[in-house]
Amino acid sequence: MSQEIISDDIEELAAGEFERTPVPKSRLKGWKSFIGMYAGEHAAGTEFMIGPLFLTAGVSAFDLIIGLLLGNLLAVLSWRFLTAEIAVKNRLTLYFQLEKICGKKLVTGYNLANGILFCFLAGSMITVSATAVGIPFNMPMPKLTDTMPNGSTWVVIVILIGAVISIIAAKGYDVVTKAANWMSPIIVVAFIACGVVALGQLGVSGFSDFWDIWGEGSDPFPGQIKFTFWHVVIWSWFANGAMHIGMSDLSVFRFAKKPKAGWATAAGMYVGHYMAWIAAALLYAVYLNSPEAQAFLSNGEAPPVAPGPLANNAIGIFGIIAVVLAGWTTANPTIYRAGLAFQAILPKLSTARVTILAGTVATIAGLFPAFAMKLLSFVALYGFILAPFGAILVFEHFFHKKAGIVKNYAEVAKLSFNKSVFWAWAISFGLFYFISIQFDVFLSFVTLPAWLLCGVLFLILSRYLQKRASRKESLQKGN
Repeated sequence: MSQEIISDDIEELAAGEFERTPVPKSRLKGWKSFIGMYAGEHAAGTEFMIGPLFLTAGVSAFDLIIGLLLGNLLAVLSWRFLTAEIAVKNRLTLYFQLEKICGKKLVTGYNLANGILFCFLAGSMITVSATAVGIPFNMPMPKLTDTMPNGSTWVVIVILIGAVISIIAAKGYDVVTKAANWMSPIIVVAFIACGVVALGQLGVSGFSDFWDIWGEGSDPFPGQIKFTFWHVVIWSWFANGAMHIGMSDLSVFRFAKKPKAGWATAAGMYVGHYMAWIAAALLYAVYLNSPEAQAFLSNGEAPPVAPGPLANNAIGIFGIIAVVLAGWTTANPTIYRAGLAFQAILPKLSTARVTILAGTVATIAGLFPAFAMKLLSFVALYGFILAPFGAILVFEHFFHKKAGIVKNYAEVAKLSFNKSVFWAWAISFGLFYFISIQFDVFLSFVTLPAWLLCGVLFLILSRYLQKRASRKESLQKGN
């Protein structure tokens, strides 16, 4: 049957999103759709948090400016030559592709973990938007050390924002893309305006003044770790590790006409993860000069990072609007991805319903500021857990013939639990997590070794187990 022809019952089940079938040619999208989505998603809520958090980690000017330049390039290359290549070849979601390799039972656990982690990330962006919405209500802002909700106003605002974001995400990929295309220019202009105003507030008149904002770096704030050049490079490369080397964005690029659409991620990396991170850091640098921030520091406490007030201080009401929209443009596609993960576990539910479920979980997570305030550490852990599963797809796609293994083995052999996948992930995760904890190694530093080891182990174990299964089948036929 042609891929363009999809039965009515499947299309109804998938709500037109093709969760368990290849995307037909009639639904493919040009590169402009991806530029808008990635610029919107990555010049967004996380940027208002991450930029200031770099300052709390005591980065130097060279570490930040050059480190981000290199790390973001590595991320773009990962999207272009790994994620987009495989996505366009197969045109399947990550979750359905993994099911073919891992088996239904094993991939269910992955989908659950992936969906929950996506919800936590989206929840942190609801937190970001709430810091802006709460300004007119004189709402107390969460501190870096806060974990629990700090009042009833906070709870009400988070719930309302979460409801709106969830409804938009439940409308499907087309609506998510249109929302990003509409909001992203506004947010980008806001980041530029914030950066320019902050430079003026800091008295910057030349490049040397700009460089001196970070200078040679400083000691990290209380409760934060020190970031060096390689921390910045590796962390910025793997900040979205679950999406590129972890292959989560197969679900996005399956709609691309050609793999070169992967270059569109540069719009997100260099507008968002470069310009916007630096602009947000400048906002926080202005705040650090205030009497309020100095009082925190003199008491041995880290000054709070509240994106709403920071942007409001620079560009007023436009800054408040930009922070709200920024939270939305990150949370929308993230909740959409989480919905796809849950839909793979609950295939009888429509995409809209599982997306609302994901939005509900994200809203609950958004009530707890800790996810946003510890975003650097959370993102590192998130990528480390999920990225190695992407190695399974990458190594099978590029090396299955050389390794002599059957592609999509769980589907072919009708396995519900592929042991080679489980042990490849478990060994690589366990070994490098132990190294990180035992020797106090920054978690992002061991993400790539864990990814590579997982891929190699998958090929070795698959070859061994498949040969053993083949011999067993031959013996049974002989008898």
